[in-house]
Amino acid sequence: VAVKQVSLAKQPQKELIVNELLVVMDNKHPNIVNYLDSYLVRDKLWIIMEYMDGGPLSSVIKEVHMTEGEMAAICRE
Repeated sequence: VAVKQVSLAKQPQKELIVNELLVVMDNKHPNIVNYLDSYLVRDKLWIIMEYMDGGPLSSVIKEVHMTEGEMAAICRE
């Protein structure tokens, strides 16, 4: 599993986090990292998700130049 820790004190719009959780809780797909559970630990929200080898897509996007076709393939999947 992977644990995403979100500092609630640093989030001006907490409703966006709640909306994100509601979306991931209701959607399961073999090509998307799935939500497993969440916990409130002091001032942080811990979101437990399936482990994704290679790190988050946001890190890959920052380091790898993709063609438009590659981006389309990722979005399609």
